[in-house]
Amino acid sequence: MNKRFFATLGTVILGASVIAGIGTYVASAKNDSRILAATAAGTMDTPQGTLPHYTLDIQAYPDSMFGGHGTDGGAHPDWVSYGAVTNFEVPAHSAITITVTNYDGGESLNNDYFGKIRGTIDGSATLNGVRITSVAPDHVGHTFTVHGIASKQSELFFSVPMQAVAEENMPEEGYTKTPNVTVFTVITGDAGEYVWNCEYPCGDGTVAKFGNAMSSMGYMSGHFNVVQG
Repeated sequence: MNKRFFATLGTVILGASVIAGIGTYVASAKNDSRILAATAAGTMDTPQGTLPHYTLDIQAYPDSMFGGHGTDGGAHPDWVSYGAVTNFEVPAHSAITITVTNYDGGESLNNDYFGKIRGTIDGSATLNGVRITSVAPDHVGHTFTVHGIASKQSELFFSVPMQAVAEENMPEEGYTKTPNVTVFTVITGDAGEYVWNCEYPCGDGTVAKFGNAMSSMGYMSGHFNVVQG
């Protein structure tokens, strides 16, 4: 009985720790005042009719030396990172065209699920101008994956893999002159607060390579907030 009790207690404590960790992450994200808002671009004909159209441009880099994290890359110059801002704001009930310019290489996903494009219009994207529906799981550099964090809001989930830059095109210093550009469009619902993260294991050797940059606000994760227009 005592063993069962302590095992149950340990599970409760572990669960509480995870919830506390999530709460800390959300709080730190809210305390980051930097926001990149989508840009109005007229209207778009979509499967849901003609909707307001907005664009959002994002970049992914192999380190933090591109200038977004302060002088000489900030506290973690060698960490992979999305652009200077990782909190995004887009209008509700709109078509959002997102362009991700990826300067980073890559290897294999832990989970092939994230090699397929999900949640976009048509279930597709364009890669350097060519329509695709997936990226080979062993050629992914990063993903841009958005999902909800609360139950009382519209469901919003989409995940798009970014093809890795070929090794021969990765310079020893600086960034490649031939990044891979992925463009896709999603449709938002009601206003809500969501989070995004990268599902490619590009962190350190801990937690199946989901440590350091992967679990840190401002690098490979952030907020994706849908707001009333």
